[in-house]
Amino acid sequence: MRFRPLPGATIAVLIALPILIGLGLWQLQRLHWKEALLAEIDAHIHAPPISFAEAQHLGPAAQYRRVILNGAFLSDRSSYIYTTGNSGGPAMHLVTPLRMDGGGILMVDQGLVPVVGQKPAPGFAAAPGHHRVLGVWRTPDPPGLFTPKPDLADAIWYSRDVVGMARLHHLSLAVPVIVEADATANPGGWPRGGQTVVDIPNNHLSYALTWFGLAATLAGIYLAYHVAQGRLSFGRAA
Repeated sequence: MRFRPLPGATIAVLIALPILIGLGLWQLQRLHWKEALLAEIDAHIHAPPISFAEAQHLGPAAQYRRVILNGAFLSDRSSYIYTTGNSGGPAMHLVTPLRMDGGGILMVDQGLVPVVGQKPAPGFAAAPGHHRVLGVWRTPDPPGLFTPKPDLADAIWYSRDVVGMARLHHLSLAVPVIVEADATANPGGWPRGGQTVVDIPNNHLSYALTWFGLAATLAGIYLAYHVAQGRLSFGRAA
């Protein structure tokens, strides 16, 4: 084999190739992390329910754990979260503070309620009295840079800003989390709970293959160019 590398092209390839391979290896690390995260979420959702005290003690590790709460809903201080339904149209989640038997307050996403135009239909507040709530413990993401401001007059929010909801209704939360009620039927069929969705994309394998593919393509172009220029040959020297 005879090989006379071009200095400029060789230096560029020697810089770019490790970067592309490193990005591919980094995506493989992200893949293993994401798979572990999804496995942890699945284990939490299918684990036996825990109490509020246990969830509070677990802190961030309580994410996606099912909890059992007992208390009375403060239906006159409900808020709504505007989102998009499966059909692409507007959807509203009813979020109601629950005063627990121990005295603390948590926000409970009771589920979907009917929508009239761009507003929630009235008349779907939680029934008075004592309630037992089984739901999924979630720590909401903060509002994004482009999240619209809430409609305070109608208590409609465009993110799960439970702290803002509590502030609007002059409440103090025991923990700034939201509990997503399960699909236990409510009187009249509304609100419709069981809306927990685990939608965490895991595309790291395809990203890794893309980076490795670019690395292989770069190496192939480099070698092919040297062959075309007569600087790389695989025959025996004369």
